[in-house]
Amino acid sequence: QVQLVESGGGLVQAGASLTLSCAISGRTEIMNTMAWFRQAPGKEREFVAVIGWTWNPSSTYYADSLKGRFTISRDNTKNTVSLQMNSLTPEDTAVYYCAGHFVGGSAGSYSLAANYNFWGQGTQVTVSS
Repeated sequence: QVQLVESGGGLVQAGASLTLSCAISGRTEIMNTMAWFRQAPGKEREFVAVIGWTWNPSSTYYADSLKGRFTISRDNTKNTVSLQMNSLTPEDTAVYYCAGHFVGGSAGSYSLAANYNFWGQGTQVTVSS
């Protein structure tokens, strides 16, 4: 019913920029809230950014540590959500996941992975020093 497919990952040097894309297909009408998470080896999946959390479909929120370097955006004509990442460091190395269909209710946190119903397969980002 819903498919999320990430693309754009790769191997880059520290300081470089990279843009990830998430293609949404299926029941796009339930994907108002879309988020990016990442998971580094041996670590838990962590929140990166969300778009469409409030009544404003363009509203964005970011993990505090990533503000100013990462930008989430969406193109409703193409049914895609993107993540622009600048000034990458080796600490940004992780598998990046696109998530959609928030099911956490009115009190749920947008930064909690369990509150999203659909996930992509992930795209690897590796930043070399």
